[in-house]
Amino acid sequence: MSGEESFSRRLMIAATMLLFKSHRRPGVRGWELKHRLGKNYMRVIDALNSRLKQLGLEIKTVFEEGEENNLDRARFYVVLSHPLTMSDLVAAGWRIDEVAALSITLSILSSRGGKAPLRDVLEVLETKFPKWKAETYLERAIRRGYIERLEDDVLTIGWRTKVEVEQKALLKAVLEAREEKEIRSD
Repeated sequence: MSGEESFSRRLMIAATMLLFKSHRRPGVRGWELKHRLGKNYMRVIDALNSRLKQLGLEIKTVFEEGEENNLDRARFYVVLSHPLTMSDLVAAGWRIDEVAALSITLSILSSRGGKAPLRDVLEVLETKFPKWKAETYLERAIRRGYIERLEDDVLTIGWRTKVEVEQKALLKAVLEAREEKEIRSD
């Protein structure tokens, strides 16, 4: 097998590993890629990423807390390279009020360092939604992986938020909306 055929084969293996779920959570750890693709696996990932960008996708690397720069422990995901519009979200089965509840929850968690008690989040959500809706939206977010619930009823940012949501952009949008509301009320 020539060098180019070998590289194409490794590119195909990398795409298969990243696009097809083989664990409880999607994505692939760096050590798994290294094991299957060889020590220069990042070269293969970079080549695959440039091909995926032509399709509106990209490979995102998420590092474990305290393990920044450790590619072997990082998890690699394929995500959209551009944010979804509201009509895209609705077409994907999301309700507008559900997106709003998730945004509120994530902004609370982000503003508190990534953790907040469940009752505090529900208290804020219940100012905008009936209690049963607020609880339903939180449960869906937990099931989908955007939020995690710890044993002591503390909510944290979930793996999917770390992968799919630009948290800084979300906080900026929330702050801009708040400033706009304050200007209107003056």
